[in-house]
Parts: sequence; C-alpha cells; structure tokens
Amino acid sequence: MLPTRRSPRRRHVTVGTLIAGALAAGLLVPAQFASAADGTAVRIHDIQGTTRVSPLAGRQVADVPGVVTAVKNFGSARGFWVQDPNPDKNDATSEGIYVFTGKDAPAVTVGDAVLVSGTVTEYYPGGEAAGLQSVTQLTKPTVSVTSSGNVLPAAVRLRPSTVPARYAPDAHGGSIEKLPLAPGRYALDRYESLEGMRVEVRDAPVVGATSEHKDLWVTTDPRHNRTVRGGTVYGSYGDPNAGRVKVVSLLPYAQHPFPVANVGDELTGTTAGPLDYDNFGGYTLQATELGALKDGKLQRETTRKQKDGELAVATYNVENLSPKTPQAKFDRLAAALVTNLASPDVVALEEVQDNNGTTNDGVVDADQTLKKLTDAIVAAGGPAYQWRQVNPVDGQDGGQPGGNIRTAFLFNPARVSFKDVPGGDSTTAVKVTREGGKAALSASPGRIDPANAAWTNSRKPLAGQFSFRGKDVFVVANHFNSKGGDQGVDSRFQPPARTSEVQRTQQAQAVNAFVKELLTADRQANVIVAGDLNDYQFSPALKALTAGGVLTDLVDRLPKKERYGYVYQGNSQVLDHMLTSRHLGRVDYDIVHVNAEFADQASDHDPQVLRWKP
Repeated sequence: MLPTRRSPRRRHVTVGTLIAGALAAGLLVPAQFASAADGTAVRIHDIQGTTRVSPLAGRQVADVPGVVTAVKNFGSARGFWVQDPNPDKNDATSEGIYVFTGKDAPAVTVGDAVLVSGTVTEYYPGGEAAGLQSVTQLTKPTVSVTSSGNVLPAAVRLRPSTVPARYAPDAHGGSIEKLPLAPGRYALDRYESLEGMRVEVRDAPVVGATSEHKDLWVTTDPRHNRTVRGGTVYGSYGDPNAGRVKVVSLLPYAQHPFPVANVGDELTGTTAGPLDYDNFGGYTLQATELGALKDGKLQRETTRKQKDGELAVATYNVENLSPKTPQAKFDRLAAALVTNLASPDVVALEEVQDNNGTTNDGVVDADQTLKKLTDAIVAAGGPAYQWRQVNPVDGQDGGQPGGNIRTAFLFNPARVSFKDVPGGDSTTAVKVTREGGKAALSASPGRIDPANAAWTNSRKPLAGQFSFRGKDVFVVANHFNSKGGDQGVDSRFQPPARTSEVQRTQQAQAVNAFVKELLTADRQANVIVAGDLNDYQFSPALKALTAGGVLTDLVDRLPKKERYGYVYQGNSQVLDHMLTSRHLGRVDYDIVHVNAEFADQASDHDPQVLRWKP
C-alpha cells in the first residue's frame, strides 16, 4: 500500500486514508494499489512512465503530489492539470497529468498544491478504434489541497532546439505505444514526454487560420518549409512539419476573446499552458496565457485576366453548395470567380448539391443550385454562364447524406462553345469516338466509367467537349474520394495507414485510361483534367493519373513554396489539381489564394486557373 500523507490544511479525506482503513480491516488486497518501482510513494513521472501508456494503467494511486497549473471548467470533460515541481532526471517521463472530473466542476484553483488519489486510465480521443494516441489521466479523483498561491513550474519552451525535426519512430505500420520514448530524436516522442506539462511558444507564426471551433495552428520552427505567404508546406509523407502545434484557450472568451488569425499572422510574446492531445489535431497547447495577435496583412490574391486569344479554365470546390446555403456565400463565390479569377471561360465545379441540399427525399436535380450561382455571378458583373452536368443516382456519390454532390461545368458562351451530345446519364459510360479523324465523345456531358467499383460512394468524373477558336478541348471535372478513414500523421500507428488512397489510385487509373483513349484517337487531343483529387502531388494516385506521360500535373511546375491550395492542421498542401495533355504545351497556371489561409472563408479550398493559347 501507499504511505498516506497528512496535512492540517486538507479540505477533505483522501482516498489514501480510506485505503489504509480498508486494508487494515482486510476489505482490500494491497496489490490493487500502485507504488513506485522503488516502493516509495507514486509521483506523476511514475504514472507517466517512459512509454505512451502508463505502467500503472488501470491501477489506483493515492496522494500523488503536484501543483495545479490549469483548470478546465466547461463542457462535459472538466478537470485540471497538475505538475510535479520536483522532476526526476529522465527527459522521457512527463511531470504533468490531467485529472478528469467529468461533469463536476474542479474544486481547485491554479497554484494550489494538491494530493490527488484516483485511478490511472488511458483515454483515447475519438475512441480507441480511431487509431490516435492516448492521454494518461487520473479519473474518479479525490483531491486534498495542502496550500495555495504556489509558484507554477516553469514552462518548457517549444522551439527547434527542443523539438526534433524528425517526426515519428517507424514501427512499420504497427503501434508505437510500447516503444521507449526518444524525446531527443522524434517530435512525437518529445511532445509525449511533455504531456500534461506547461509549455510555451514565443512570437509564434500562425500557419493555420482560426477555425469556427476557436483554434489555430502555430509553428515552433519558423524557418522550416515556409510558404511564400507564411504557412508551412507539406511536401512529403516523411516530413509533416514537426513544429506544428494547435492552440486553444482555457481563458473565458468574454474577457479574453480568441484571436481571429490568418496564416502569416503572429502570436507575439508568450503563449503558454499545459500540453494536451485531442482527436482534432493531436498535440494541443491549452493556453492559460495568450500572446497578442500581430496582423500579417495577408491579402487575397487576384489572377490576371486571360487575353483574347487565351482560353482560361478554372477549378473550384464550392463546399456543399445548395439553395439552402446563405446568399452571402453565393455572392462571395461569385465575386471570387468574377474578380479574383477574372471570369474564366470554363469552370469545373465540385461539391454542387441538389436543389434541397441535405434533405434526403430523392431529389437529385441541381438546376436551382446552379441558377442561383450563375445569377450571383451576373450580379457581380460577370458573364452569363451556362452550365452542364449529369444528375447522380440518389445517394450513390458520397458527401453529405441527401446532398447528392456532383461536379458540373460553367462556361461563358460568348467565348467558348459546348458541344452537346445526347446520351449522357448517371449510369451510361461516355465513350471515345472519332469524327473527321479526330477524337470525340459519345455523350457530352458524360460520366467516365460510372459502373466501375472505383467510384463506389464517390463522385463520377464528368467529361465535356468544348470548342475555343476552332480548337476542340476536352475537360474532365473530378472529385475523388475523401481521406476519411485514414490514420492521422499523429496516429499511434507509424507510419500511418492511408487506406483511402487505394480507391483514389483506382479512380486515377480509370481517368488515365480514358485520357489514353482520347490520345489514341488523336495524339494531338487537347485534354484538361481538373478538380479536387483529395490527394497530394507526390501520392500514388497522382502517379497513377500521370502514368505513361499522358498528363502533366501543373502544380509540379510551381516553386515548392507555392505548391498548396488547402490548409489542414497547419499544413499547406495540395488537394486540387489541374493536369494537361502534352499537346497543350506550356500553359500559364495559378493557384489563387482566396480562402484556405483565412479565418473568413467562402470555401475551404482555393481555386485554380490555367490559361492556354492555341
């Protein structure tokens, strides 16, 4: 059993006292209660241990000493953090821990010296099946306050000298839970060795804008993989930017509003608090002190207007657009298309929902959605776009239930014509034909190989034949399956499994085969493949899509610091792509940054545009 400490300042009886009485009465077995390896009283570093899972998990501990460093007194997961002011000499063992009180408000304040008794548990955010790491905590606690107003342990500063650039140990896809922590070698191990402890960042660059959930991302390594606009480029699976840390606030919002930050801003001064872990981003600084926001003056980009002899083709994920979407979003999307994208001649749209959005009643038509958007474009001073699309089979294309998202084309009939060929429907595959010695489509618009299992619960690509200044141009609008189900970069499985990319690779192979058919019919065919491919330029899916040299991914022609159009968990990355066949030759290509880096977004994706002169 554990020795029970007594103090005249205790507010209530501790579990340790009750344990001693129960043991004396023969009601409990001593082995139920943990002690340190040397037989002394358990301290926090004994609980945390040198791996991700506590060596005392599932056991009861009594009178664990520490100082309260932060209190979470909201939501259903209330509790507080305690830290031992007398650390051991092992960098792998954390000196902090979360004490979970559930719906009960913690009866402690910051600076209290406490003795905590309870059960050691491992909490998996999102559930153990989610594949994330666990948080070691004390549950069902009894707390004794021995003194108040104590000085808090100094915070560990997160910076390149304290956070390794190498991200995670390689367990060949297995769990890293039982591996000894190597905080001097891996960033994930370093963060784990600080779990529950006070940490701080100073003058931290913002690399992920404030979200609706009141969080943002900073980097502790200001010189690593920075974009031209202040983010962090995600350029390979092996380097997910170890310095990224999410910041949330424990301060009351009424007195301390959470900063509304864009990428390129900075949290000046010190931001400090205990280091936590959650299922929406991994290691998280729970701020009890927030730095001041310095405005980086980030501006939305505007691309140049196409010349008379140039064809401008764009792609834009409009994020679950339906007539139920507020008019303000339609107006913002329209303004971006007219002003920031300079009214492209053709636009491949993704995430166009049906006429009643997520109402799941069998409606699949999207004419009202597209009319509302094209009307807003005219009101913004843009052209009178026409549209072409194919309704999906109800409930078969993924996305929000009832929404029936699909891809669609907008085009400006004053500058480009669309060759309408009847026969395209939700289940009929478009075929490549020949007319006058050149490639043509059996249906325009038409869906590519819709019966292929690669498109199960996913959007089917839409092919259309356009004509610009007497030149035929084939455009394929895409929205590949999402990354849902993949393990996160901060997963306890390393390297993380990316199971969703199997389907995307199959989808890419289907589109690649279709493009090859076009080029077989006419090796000089002008082909543009565009859309939200939900994958990176270095992924297996993009390798499959460009296989055989039939297509060139234009993002690879940009400088590395400009290869992004989406920001996720502080990583600026590529999900949307524009690819061209060889005969198009050199094109002018631009990712137009109007959304992803900003707290105020019309969509979570940035649009892209290419200009081609026949």
